[in-house]
Amino acid sequence: MANSQSSSNSESTMGAVGQVIWRLVTAAVVLAITAFFTPGFSINNFWTLAIAAVVLTAIDYLIVKFTGLHVSSFGKGFVGFVLAAVTLYVTQFFVAGYTISWMAAIIGALIYGVIDYFIPGEQNM
Repeated sequence: MANSQSSSNSESTMGAVGQVIWRLVTAAVVLAITAFFTPGFSINNFWTLAIAAVVLTAIDYLIVKFTGLHVSSFGKGFVGFVLAAVTLYVTQFFVAGYTISWMAAIIGALIYGVIDYFIPGEQNM
């Protein structure tokens, strides 16, 4: 009986860790594609991309935790679009090698939302 409880706890912990890792990987892929297609948006290297994905995921998590709103360009309409643009823009203040203009953040939020829409799987944390 104790073995089944401890194994289910470890599986649920691995599930949570797996979800976080999956969210970070998908955020990095979506962010890389968005930066590629958005003029005025640059990410210098892989490590900058990885750190930016962590920062974006953390900001998204904090926004969801405190407001209940998801930073998704299409998920929550205009409010989600504005939050996505602001999140993309604010990330540059936390990550060296990540630069984006306001206009690029607006265009990037649109591209990010389109790409994020087509990525399979539930991405809520």
